[in-house]
Amino acid sequence: MNSLNHVAIIMDGNGRWGLKHKKSRNYGHKAGLKSLEKIINETIKKKIKFLTLYAFSTENWRRPKNEIIFLLNLLESFLLSKLNQLNKQNIKLKFFGIKKFSKKLNYLLKISEKKTNKNTKLQLNVALNYGSKAELLNAFRLLKKYKKPISEKNLEKYLYTKNIPSPDILIRSGNTKRLSNFLLWQIAYTEVFFEKKLWPDFNVNDYRKIINQYKSIKRNFGNI
Repeated sequence: MNSLNHVAIIMDGNGRWGLKHKKSRNYGHKAGLKSLEKIINETIKKKIKFLTLYAFSTENWRRPKNEIIFLLNLLESFLLSKLNQLNKQNIKLKFFGIKKFSKKLNYLLKISEKKTNKNTKLQLNVALNYGSKAELLNAFRLLKKYKKPISEKNLEKYLYTKNIPSPDILIRSGNTKRLSNFLLWQIAYTEVFFEKKLWPDFNVNDYRKIINQYKSIKRNFGNI
């Protein structure tokens, strides 16, 4: 049976879910947050140590301005209302990506990481203004800056995921089969599960089924 330490999720389909229910895309994003809280709690129950979420990509800036503002405000509200609860649950928060947001949001991200830094039950990584290509380019620039030899070991020291094991599972909801510039280096040998359901419809039972399926997979890592 495979051990499970790290789950990564592309939470796709919120906007489409909102439109499907004759509401706005923003309505779908808000609904998706409710699904997320359930998945976080189940991750803790399963004693999985790392959960990485693709929340906002470097390409998402191309979306309508009102949707971007809503998403960032939603994140602010979530941190303001849930940070104490997450801290009590012994959850460590870490944000990956380029932190170029409003002063208020940048401050909240910094405080959230600082306040939860010593927590040990679950490390919740949030990829925010994140793109894997940008992450890799940044790592190579740092290798050059510090005159380090190019190797896998050295490169990984300069990735956002330094000291974090590669994901065992990647889940993408929304019936879309692509990786969308997410953790391209880290998922070289990750088991990938594409889920038809839109993210707000993805539930704990769906999550458990994927985990159970993963545990029965023979992982070869290039061997026979």
